[in-house]
Amino acid sequence: MDEGAMDDDSDREDETTAEPESLLPYDFWAEAALREVVVRALDHAERYGLPGAHHFFITFRTDQPGVEMPARLRAQYPREITIVLQHQFWDLAVDHARQRFGVGLSFGGIASKITVPFAAITAFADPAVQFGLQFRVSDPPAEDVSVQDVAAGTDTERASAPDGEEGTAAVKPSATPQVVELAAFRKRMPTNPPTDAKE
Repeated sequence: MDEGAMDDDSDREDETTAEPESLLPYDFWAEAALREVVVRALDHAERYGLPGAHHFFITFRTDQPGVEMPARLRAQYPREITIVLQHQFWDLAVDHARQRFGVGLSFGGIASKITVPFAAITAFADPAVQFGLQFRVSDPPAEDVSVQDVAAGTDTERASAPDGEEGTAAVKPSATPQVVELAAFRKRMPTNPPTDAKE
């Protein structure tokens, strides 16, 4: 067979097997929809409490805009922290208008109130039923990242609970939740999603 013809066949095969680039941000929409699952879970906990053995592990970026927490906690966890909502938490409030939630927790025996934008959440898990979600969170602008943040790296920080208190420490679950990662089925999407898309 002519070498030129073989090259043409190879080019056509590459064209047919290549994934088309989506002009619609399905990936972005899917992540926004999965974040709504977290919002509904928090809504339920606010209204009715946590039933049975259900409890939430919530990991969020402390360096994101809109995160409110005591300065001592931000210094201790400059990049990321995991909290647990289980037995001892209070004043859980979901603010749909501002797209955030607030909750009171005890860190090292000191009562603290934190406020977390939904967009700052990187992971959510309910170990009681082996359910988990992971999300992408963009880094803040370079000028907003302190030297301490850069030195902290990407490892997840975990808050320690005082002795005898439950529901405030991010202890690793006894079994790993089945985490849904969008990367597992992610298609290419436009770099800049529509400005009216919900995060």
